[in-house]
Amino acid sequence: MPVPHSAEWTAADLDQLPDDGLRYEVLNGQLVVNAAPKPKHQWLVQSLFLALQSVVPAEMVTLLGIGVLIGSDEPIPDLVIVNRPIDMDSRGVPAAQVQVAVEVVSKSTTFPDRMVKPVIYASAGIPHYWRFEINPFKGQLPGEMLPVLFAYSLGTDGNYEQTHRISAGRPATVPAPFGFTIETGSLLP
Repeated sequence: MPVPHSAEWTAADLDQLPDDGLRYEVLNGQLVVNAAPKPKHQWLVQSLFLALQSVVPAEMVTLLGIGVLIGSDEPIPDLVIVNRPIDMDSRGVPAAQVQVAVEVVSKSTTFPDRMVKPVIYASAGIPHYWRFEINPFKGQLPGEMLPVLFAYSLGTDGNYEQTHRISAGRPATVPAPFGFTIETGSLLP
């Protein structure tokens, strides 16, 4: 396993890691390694990507599994909606271009997706954060069907504020950064 060039890992250090099917991210200077996602996770991400294609404004684009450049960190959301133009040769997209960062919580990514990444995204000024829960979770409401979408917008204090909690079977519109009506149950077979 390669070692970082300094005391902390940086996005640039990711270039020396093997292409071995694992997902490498840098969060707060720490190397985070996750196994490849399961089919249910990827199905939801793909379905969401396809659903967004018809509603994302022309000045934005939806990208899957690309790094977000935040200082020397490089988290990799499952999906991002970013402002155009995109530098096609860059190793990731600058946080300033990201309008929405989306995470789909897996058993191996529960803590980062719920606690770490929202703080990093908010501190970088990313206006919106969407988190999908696809497995039963602590705090799930009685009768709440999976998947559940938690949508957040950046508040005036620089922290995310929950704007929507959308359960499967209950279509709802997330208005920011553009109107998007979603029935979360339609994202899984």
